Amino acid sequence: MPRPAALVKRSLIFVHRWLGVALAVLFLLWFASGIVMMYWSFPEVSATDRLERLPVLTPEQITVSAAQAAASVGRDLPPGQVRLTSLDGRPAWRLGGRGGWTMVYADTGAAVDVVDDGMADRAATTWAGRPLSEAVKESVEEPDQWTVGSSLRTLRPLYKYSFTDGQQVYVNGNTAEIVQYTTTSSRFWAWLGAIPHWLYFTPLRKNQPQWFSFVVWSSIIATIAALIGVVVAIWMLSPKKRYRYAGAPTMVPYSGWKRWHTIIGLVFGAVTTTWAFSGIMSMGPFPITDRLTNVIAPLPSVPEGRQAQSGARAGRGSQRRGPNVAGVLRGRGGASLSAFEEKDPRTALASIRDFAAKELELTSFDGEPVYLATNGDGETRIIPVRGPPRESFGADAIMRVVRDGVGSNLADLRVIDTYDAYYLDRHHELPLPVVYAETNDSLRSRFYIDPKTARVVGSYNSRNFVSRWLYHGLHSLDFPWLYNHRPLWDIVVITLMLGGTALCVTSLILAWRVLARKVAALVRARFSSPNEDLVVEA
Repeated sequence: MPRPAALVKRSLIFVHRWLGVALAVLFLLWFASGIVMMYWSFPEVSATDRLERLPVLTPEQITVSAAQAAASVGRDLPPGQVRLTSLDGRPAWRLGGRGGWTMVYADTGAAVDVVDDGMADRAATTWAGRPLSEAVKESVEEPDQWTVGSSLRTLRPLYKYSFTDGQQVYVNGNTAEIVQYTTTSSRFWAWLGAIPHWLYFTPLRKNQPQWFSFVVWSSIIATIAALIGVVVAIWMLSPKKRYRYAGAPTMVPYSGWKRWHTIIGLVFGAVTTTWAFSGIMSMGPFPITDRLTNVIAPLPSVPEGRQAQSGARAGRGSQRRGPNVAGVLRGRGGASLSAFEEKDPRTALASIRDFAAKELELTSFDGEPVYLATNGDGETRIIPVRGPPRESFGADAIMRVVRDGVGSNLADLRVIDTYDAYYLDRHHELPLPVVYAETNDSLRSRFYIDPKTARVVGSYNSRNFVSRWLYHGLHSLDFPWLYNHRPLWDIVVITLMLGGTALCVTSLILAWRVLARKVAALVRARFSSPNEDLVVEA
């Protein structure tokens, strides 16, 4: 009778072998596609894409102010929900937020009530830069490969324009907005990267609950399989080299592909386990993550005179809530649309004519009304209603407003000019330098503020711990000591990915051999006893 330790070892090997048989192809897909995803992701319409294709706002075309546009459709909105942009080649006010919005032409004041086929056609052809005669237009009635994983799954009416040069443009039939865009190149890399990595295969992905369960349980089983493999490899290892291979002492008891699988597993097995585990975390948040972080979300800030009272109430709970830094920057009470009548948008745009603004946002800073213009390169200009245009609010002004508004809740305030552990960007597109503000609430909230726009461009608190370290940290290896030194990060991650891929290839070969032996045995058993199914009558 085998000893308990030997029985446990044999059982672990059995479980690892058959989990490997079941998941070898999936593991291989994840690792190989992960390399592609370092540089290419799923197609989408970015803010940069949208700005590049908008026409430049011409001051002479603007005859309707924001307040007039809002009044014409009976909407009372804060400036933060008002933006001057373009629609169908004409300047238009976009009014509203997530709860729904309305468009009003800024050259006539007419509300945009209906988006007809002509507007949708012009939006698609302008975006693609090709004539309508080169496009096949179709109504999207069911989620397809490029709309299956987002809010576009249920957006109707939705029109798809397929151009002869490979461009595909998806237009929202209600607003004439471009909501998805693909090219031959972006689709090619998505099929090699994001689609197999995220399991975004349309028949599976369009069934959200089934897709979610499949990814979560596959990741859980993959984590268990990888962890068992590491345990078995270490258990079988003989530091005293009591095994022999090619006539020489060796630490590994196997030969052939199994030997390579064991050696590669000893080197890359831990990383394979953490990557499979962090894949589970990507599907969160799960209820357990709230228990792990043991925190509650911060509430908006209160006026400075009531901070002590608010702090006393928070002290009776389990957590002390942090201030709303974004609200502090806008100023107590913000500004009303009527405040912008002092300098109408036509005058504001004329003051930065050479900047070629494509959008004009209405906002405020420290309670003062401000226009924020953005051009096609993503650059911004500030146009105060009471003052000349300038490029930045300035770090000193940002810190003054934060210091005054947050008060005793402020733990740290400074300017940083490099990415840190909680504010980082692989493509270096997030702005630098930024003002770093940390509050002393129980969440230890951190805010990163762009001095050019007075926007909070990044934030972190202890609620994000699981996502930051157990997902992004383990999955992307975006640790500051590595991530800030490219191409070192690329070399390390690609090396580990190739190691994981090699581990999956050897697993696939071993899985094929196991299945081939089992099938061959069944075939032999079937044909070696040709009369076993015959019934002999008495």
